[in-house]
Amino acid sequence: MTDGGAVKRMLLTNVGELVTNDPAPDRDGGPLGIVRDAAVLVEDGRITWIGPAAHVPSHDDELRHEREQRRDGEEHRSLWDADVEVVDAGGRAVFPGFVDSHTHLVFGGDRAEEFAARMAGRRYEAGGIRSTVAATRAATDDELRARLAGFVAELHAQGTTTFEVKSGYGLSVRDEERIVRLAREVTDEVTFLGAHVVPADYADPAGDPGTGADAYVDLVVGEMLEACAPHAKWIDAFCERGAFTAEQSRRVLEAGAAMGLGVRVHGNQLGAGDGVRLAIELGAASVDHCTYLDDPEVAALAASDTVATLLPGVEFSTRQPYPDARRLIDAGVTVALASDCNPGSSFTSSMPFCIAVAVRDMGMTPAEALWASTAGGATALRRTDVGAIRPGGPADLVLLDAPSHVHLAYRPGVPLIARVWKDGEVVAS
Repeated sequence: MTDGGAVKRMLLTNVGELVTNDPAPDRDGGPLGIVRDAAVLVEDGRITWIGPAAHVPSHDDELRHEREQRRDGEEHRSLWDADVEVVDAGGRAVFPGFVDSHTHLVFGGDRAEEFAARMAGRRYEAGGIRSTVAATRAATDDELRARLAGFVAELHAQGTTTFEVKSGYGLSVRDEERIVRLAREVTDEVTFLGAHVVPADYADPAGDPGTGADAYVDLVVGEMLEACAPHAKWIDAFCERGAFTAEQSRRVLEAGAAMGLGVRVHGNQLGAGDGVRLAIELGAASVDHCTYLDDPEVAALAASDTVATLLPGVEFSTRQPYPDARRLIDAGVTVALASDCNPGSSFTSSMPFCIAVAVRDMGMTPAEALWASTAGGATALRRTDVGAIRPGGPADLVLLDAPSHVHLAYRPGVPLIARVWKDGEVVAS
């Protein structure tokens, strides 16, 4: 409701291509559920009607509906009993707000020098995370909060309306707790990733008591989890060479699940490993990266409810091989795309960029990439309320300065996001 109790209504009309992700027999585009020459009605941030613009309920239609409802003893509230903001899309495309299901947005410093060295030939290793840990520990809450606000503005400007944020750059009880606490200020989709890497203060090659990966995992599943779980929805672990073994990752993930957190996994990024199998075994909502997969792993993913979340910005930034999205989709795996926005391996917050790379280098069609960035991301977060445009859902909408979603990949690097609504409110224009 607006001030004074009035209902706030918007009619978005003259939409050349409306991507709903809600397929129906009378809609084009298969899973995209495209409505041509469409309109969308929004009331108090929720979608109340979609369909052809020529069929928008008229005042006469409303009067007839009112008479029918009164006859049945139902309360009636007309679309036209208050002012309606009319937005003319000018024949341009509209689609659901992007759902970015994998980001790391709370951190200090950057790793530009590391990136330059990598472009000069140095190999990417997970251990570079420790330099960000040092910068994050040195930053104040206000510094981290201000930077986080800047990243959220970036996400909105590029069409993202729902996003997850992971911890993992504190790696101490104090710093992991404040990262998830700050992340919770901007999203409900907060992931505790204390098991990102073993911090420098626990890494002791001499094997002294109280040091090493196992000792750090003891901290993660104990005091650190207890401090972070109240602010988090998910638990994650980096099951990878240079990070944590399958046994260590299992301890972390099972401890989080016992605290009521959903399971997510980083897996199979740097080479063959146990991350995908562990994720499926534990019923994880998603396993992210999936760069190196064998045929049994692909088949197991297809038979599971675990989403394979692909992160094309990582391969772009690290020059690793891209994951084969075509192979996964053809096998029946549910695929999501996400930015993995982080300072080391993918410092981009742009889902349009990720779509362009996925189409160009990972074998996806423009339609598949858009679905994976919206409905696929929602599935990876086990959300049914976002990632689609349907009556009753939130008005999370993106107006594209182009006639078709294909332009997201067709015109890479061009700022085509014209306007973004979150819950019916403009967050970027």
